[in-house]
Amino acid sequence: MAIGALRANSNATIEATITAISPVRDVTTSRGPARVADATLQDDSGTITLTLWGDDAGRFSVGQKIKITDGWVKDFRGKLQISTGRSGKITVVA
Repeated sequence: MAIGALRANSNATIEATITAISPVRDVTTSRGPARVADATLQDDSGTITLTLWGDDAGRFSVGQKIKITDGWVKDFRGKLQISTGRSGKITVVA
């Protein structure tokens, strides 16, 4: 699926290239402390923010092409974001 076709509150599988990654930061969630980073993903149809939690926050680098399988798309402050959610996974394609 292309980034431009993603819709909020749905699962999706996409392939895209990481164009930027924020520094890892420590946050407190309702489940306790966690590490998080935001990556910008791009394909031919647009860009989206990928939220990386836990070990994934430091696992990827700019320029990698990744595949998100069964990711969760949501609207956060008026912009779409994708994460692995409960059942998704991220693999490096190239």
